[in-house]
Amino acid sequence: MRMVATAFRHPIGIVQLHGSVSDAGSASKCGHSSFRFISKNFAVDVALLRKGHCSYRQGQQHVVCALSSQAQTTCPSSSSSHVESALILIRHGESMWNEKNLFTGCVDVPLTKRGVDEAIEAGKRISNIPVDMIYTSSLIRAQMTAMLTMTQHHCKKVPIIMHNENRQAKSWSQIYSEDTEKQSIPVITAWQLNERMYGELQGLNKLETAERYGKEQVHEWRRSYNSPPPNGESLEMCSHRAVAYFKDHIQPQLQSGRHVMVAAHGNSLRSIIMYLEKLTSLEVVNLELPTGLPLLYIYKEGKFMRRGSPVGPTEAGVYAYTESLALYKQTLDEKLY
Repeated sequence: MRMVATAFRHPIGIVQLHGSVSDAGSASKCGHSSFRFISKNFAVDVALLRKGHCSYRQGQQHVVCALSSQAQTTCPSSSSSHVESALILIRHGESMWNEKNLFTGCVDVPLTKRGVDEAIEAGKRISNIPVDMIYTSSLIRAQMTAMLTMTQHHCKKVPIIMHNENRQAKSWSQIYSEDTEKQSIPVITAWQLNERMYGELQGLNKLETAERYGKEQVHEWRRSYNSPPPNGESLEMCSHRAVAYFKDHIQPQLQSGRHVMVAAHGNSLRSIIMYLEKLTSLEVVNLELPTGLPLLYIYKEGKFMRRGSPVGPTEAGVYAYTESLALYKQTLDEKLY
């Protein structure tokens, strides 16, 4: 057992939790609201009234939470004494060259209508998972996906692309309202998260390319780990830059307790997943990532634990791994309903 103290701090008040947590199962309902929390020998009874309280018990431990009666649209924090963070990975929605079956690589093309719809649906799936920072590639299809996804988030914060290209860009995009800044989510763009560069294949039709070079050769370029197409990158080369960026910039944010979403591309995300799950080069080449489908990981005590993909806006099972994510969702639900 581990003693945990969690504090939710936001403009409507402070919620203090002190309890004992174990990592897996049950569900309970009380008062005007409920949520599903799957954890071993861990029953949660929640009744968040406008001027009331909530409680849960495990063994001899007892928790009491006090809430203000005022409803705000600000996001609660879900930090805890044991650093625990959510990591959401999402491949961009269908692009206009995906639709035409062309090799896209680092060519900067936008989403199709279907891609827009996929991004919006992805937003519904993660609408109750906390997001403090967003990282995207420098390509518009990933940026569109990130922005459209956040339009569905129940927190209602505004994603804002950070322009740090030079001193003037940073100065001209500065926010001068502290309240507005608190209602914003920084979006960091990085070329290191770009799709693998397909070299001389970019813009070519995939079927026609297979006819020209042979199916086996094209399959090797697309699915091998260390064979690049002519004047392009192999998955291994893409992995070096994407994983290095993840380790240097994204993982430190998770270690500090921030919740991060990464909107990027099939090969840059496969590279990151290879690092997170310690996959071999043979395993990663068979990893398929559908467009617009978010994957959830929990980072805790130096380890990444995959929680699969949220299957819908009302699905609570993906929050079951930790106490803090379950209570984060409950707090959002109380603000909305």
